[in-house]
Amino acid sequence: MFSPATIIALAHRTPKASAKSGPVRILATHELPLFRDHLLRLDRESRRDRFNGSLGDDWVANYAERSVHDGTVILAYFEDGVVRGAAELHQADLTNTEPEVAFSVESCMRRKGVGSILFTQLIAKAKSMGYKKLRVTTGAQNDAMRALAAKFGAKLSFRHGESTGLIDLTAEPVTAKIKPQPKPQPKAGVLDVAKAVGDYNRAAWRAWFNATGISKR
Repeated sequence: MFSPATIIALAHRTPKASAKSGPVRILATHELPLFRDHLLRLDRESRRDRFNGSLGDDWVANYAERSVHDGTVILAYFEDGVVRGAAELHQADLTNTEPEVAFSVESCMRRKGVGSILFTQLIAKAKSMGYKKLRVTTGAQNDAMRALAAKFGAKLSFRHGESTGLIDLTAEPVTAKIKPQPKPQPKAGVLDVAKAVGDYNRAAWRAWFNATGISKR
């Protein structure tokens, strides 16, 4: 387990981002209002998915403040200067030997790949901090989070109304297998078409001769 000073130092080392990483960066402590307001904007379904239950605004606001001040690394996805998605890396403690990750994306940003971007950046951050595994916990009804975690190699099990699992950061990333496309058949040329027409005409005349009793000499 890292010391508090080490956690703070490592948390503010920005991982190397790809050109497709999007507007993602780590939030500083003084940016608590941005994170808190993001969580409060989550609709009923999104808040239930994030916290595995329907919780009031006061509880959510207090949670945001605790997370900002207890060493949690918060990666935020910005849209026009507003936090629309967040990935949280909660440090390991006496109860949980692996750090735990959590994600939240506002409904206006769903189905745009924001979750995958945040997940990729959070894994990069966890690796830069020296972690080998990440723990994922999500509600039984959160299909999107379970699918996203499985995409990044998490093996989830269902227990006590929650899906929990671990992501092995030392394993090779899983790549999707591309199904080979069938080779296109060559198009018939002009000579092939002419031959086919000639064969058809000869067959038609032969059938007519046979039907009328006229035989070719």
